[in-house]
Amino acid sequence: MQRHLILAYGVVVYLLFLIAFSGAVLFVQGLLLPVTLASLPEEPGALVEALLVDAGLLGLFAVQHSVMARREFKKRWTRIVHPAIERSTFVLATVSVLFLTFALWRPLPGVVWSVSGPLAYLLTALAWAGWGLVLVATFVIDHFDLFGLKQVIQHFRGEPHREPRFKVRWFYRWLRHPLYLGFFVAFWSTPVMTSGHFLFAALVTAWVLLAVQLEERDLIAQHGEAYRQYKRRVPMFLPASGPGYVVPRAPGGVRARTPSGDTAHA
Repeated sequence: MQRHLILAYGVVVYLLFLIAFSGAVLFVQGLLLPVTLASLPEEPGALVEALLVDAGLLGLFAVQHSVMARREFKKRWTRIVHPAIERSTFVLATVSVLFLTFALWRPLPGVVWSVSGPLAYLLTALAWAGWGLVLVATFVIDHFDLFGLKQVIQHFRGEPHREPRFKVRWFYRWLRHPLYLGFFVAFWSTPVMTSGHFLFAALVTAWVLLAVQLEERDLIAQHGEAYRQYKRRVPMFLPASGPGYVVPRAPGGVRARTPSGDTAHA
């Protein structure tokens, strides 16, 4: 019975993630939702209050995401929740904060920039390319493990869960955090940058730049010298030129495992 409940929990959370991710794309791109980053206030309001609400929502996301992603928290948390649903519970908390953001976001007055013509089409195309990079990067890492579905299925089957091996392939050979790069491109590539969109992009970018330091500290603690070598050879966000990183061979001619992941998977 417990296995069925855990499986159902993981499946429902994954479906909620799909809805939340789609909502995040629409929210950032200014599409369909009642309030998006492209929205402007219908009536003059309290600017300071709106700033505090929006910054508070982003701060809540940053705290939830960063704290629950840390290895120390996971060790303590899995004494309370079943290890098979630890990741799904993390995803559920993230989804809940996203839904709260969609519901409570306060549009800000003013437009930072607005362009039209070919440049507008280019920026829009770049934004969609950024979202595409984010999605592809999750599959390069291990999409279903990243969002908790793999763990509950393995538990249902009675199989032990093994942490996914990172293989230095695709764009991970040229940069360490393509998922973050995709978010940066998606957030900043817009033909109409409202003040609200600018606040969102600036605060999230600042948080990522800080959070990635914690993530890489965890990765070094987990994988040691293997990750230190990877970190020395591969840039963080901007792709390196040349043939890219080649996984060093371990004794006996077997390729060594090289870790990675993004804060969501740290």
